[in-house]
Amino acid sequence: MKQVDETYPHGIHPALVPGIGVEEQRNRYGTDKVVFGVTAALIISFIAWGVVSTESLSAVSKAALEWTLAHVGWLFTGLVAVILFFMLFIAVSRYGNIPLGKDDEKPEYRKFSWIAMMFSAGIGIGIIFFGPLEPLTYYQSPAPGATTPETPEAAVKALAQTFFHWGIGPWAIYGLVGAAVAYGAFRRGRVPLMSSILVALLGQKRADGIAGRLVDIFAIVATLFGTSASLGIGAMQIGRGVEIVSGIGKLPNAALIAIIAVLTACFIASAVSGVGRGIRWLSNINMVLALVLSLFIFIAGPTLFILNLWPAAIMEYFQSFFHMLGLGPAYGADAAAFTGTWTVFYWAWWISWSPFVGIFLAKISRGRTLREFVLYVITMPTLVCVMTFGILGGSSIWLRSQGDPISADGDPEEMFFHVLATLPLAQVTPFLGMVIIAIFFITSADSASIVMGTLSQRGNSEPAKLVTIFWGLAMMGIAVVMLLIGGGDALSGLQNMIIVTAIPFAAILVAMMISFAKDLRSDPLVIRRAYATSALRNAVKKGVDRYGDDFSLAVHRSPEGEGAGADFDSHDAKVTDWYQRTDEEGQPVDYDYATGTYADGWTPEGDAQDVADGTVPPVPDGEVPDTAVTEQGPVPDAR
Repeated sequence: MKQVDETYPHGIHPALVPGIGVEEQRNRYGTDKVVFGVTAALIISFIAWGVVSTESLSAVSKAALEWTLAHVGWLFTGLVAVILFFMLFIAVSRYGNIPLGKDDEKPEYRKFSWIAMMFSAGIGIGIIFFGPLEPLTYYQSPAPGATTPETPEAAVKALAQTFFHWGIGPWAIYGLVGAAVAYGAFRRGRVPLMSSILVALLGQKRADGIAGRLVDIFAIVATLFGTSASLGIGAMQIGRGVEIVSGIGKLPNAALIAIIAVLTACFIASAVSGVGRGIRWLSNINMVLALVLSLFIFIAGPTLFILNLWPAAIMEYFQSFFHMLGLGPAYGADAAAFTGTWTVFYWAWWISWSPFVGIFLAKISRGRTLREFVLYVITMPTLVCVMTFGILGGSSIWLRSQGDPISADGDPEEMFFHVLATLPLAQVTPFLGMVIIAIFFITSADSASIVMGTLSQRGNSEPAKLVTIFWGLAMMGIAVVMLLIGGGDALSGLQNMIIVTAIPFAAILVAMMISFAKDLRSDPLVIRRAYATSALRNAVKKGVDRYGDDFSLAVHRSPEGEGAGADFDSHDAKVTDWYQRTDEEGQPVDYDYATGTYADGWTPEGDAQDVADGTVPPVPDGEVPDTAVTEQGPVPDAR
């Protein structure tokens, strides 16, 4: 007969809790006036500063960048290495079997659909802009000590260096945030906030207090600058496309600002009208267009050269990974300048994107195990980057090697269109390229704004439209300011602010790893495994000692202090407080885990679900899901 210890919350042992989904919790959502107000004030002040006194903001940003590279550059490189090994350890350790959901909960999406949605987070403005530019840059100016410029070896190392910046490193960062958010929301019933991830480290009260609010503020700031950089790059590239197609000459910054304004108006129209399905279909169409354009460049371009370059660059990537990871000031001034311009910039950019992409990955990964999540998130999108950069970068390198005037020292926004101009259908493909970039702009702004709305409305999956629109306008304002302070080299303005604003969230990622590890150590599955190991070890030793080969196992009550859990305090608040159910005011309320019902009759169905959940039905089996929309709305399309 089952014996229930009523001293446990709801009479259930911490090892037997099946998990809690966030939709089962009674959360009260609404705008967090501190998070929204403080962040809004900071961003408005920054935009006003950039408009009123561009020169002073530019000077301050450059000084801040120089200080960051001189004193904190090591933090970004070291952090990427630590996160990568941390995530791989989780995948292969005893924690790998922990589900991102309740016990025996099945994945919400089939594996093919799940992987397809990951691709949507790895393709976008950044790859289109840097795809032909970055490998060509390293081909002409290799990393210090790497090889002789513009040689076959330089081509291989150039592509490998690009894979290093866009491959498993950034996806490990995204995977950390995604796994921590998914675990907290679908296993522990927490709202999808960055501060919620730190509950195990800070405690619930501090996570809900000033410390937690600061974390969410930094997450919004990092997301704002990271996504604004992509929007600025998109505007620059569309502007260059207009110049090439129309032949009107160099566009001034005012024209770029006008392009951003028009695209922002498109985003606002979609947000106000609530046509999420329209944005979803638009993004799906855009992914098909991007794939078609990539295949066209591969087939119409230097196919054999790319096919030969791919395997060599991949092998070089793995062979030189640790050398590239360690390259920095210790190798001299040239290495410091190289990593500051490229590697540190990328690490900061990926860190600033991690709240955005992490929440997206979390929402599509419910029901997966940690092992499956980590291995697929790190490898699958990396393959997309390898394919895309192999095509675009291989094409630009090949053109250079054949005497084409293409050069990394030229206009970076022109590089993509220059590659298209050397191929058939050059009168059509630039228009297609601009359409792809514009759609990426719109869907990225839409989805990023929703994520920031979630962060500023206590985890609400369907934030208020006015809040969503505000963050969209804020992104536009920051993109404009970064273009202005960049002067003639607009990209430098984007780099300066991304690197500087990513520092606080880099520190948060360190705390996130510690807190996530503490959560995993007290997971019900881990507790059960510890009990099983202890019980079997003791039983086998006693069985062999007493009966030799002839014994079997049975479960019975042992003397106090001698059982499987003798070394574990199952009443410790650290392993019991998290599953105590509360009402909307945070007060304890009775709950029956056997039937899944609250004593006062509250249910996540109907109106309560509309307020507390905001979820959408899962994609039917066999159907490829809409890659631009998650439970929160449109998902991020580009880095």
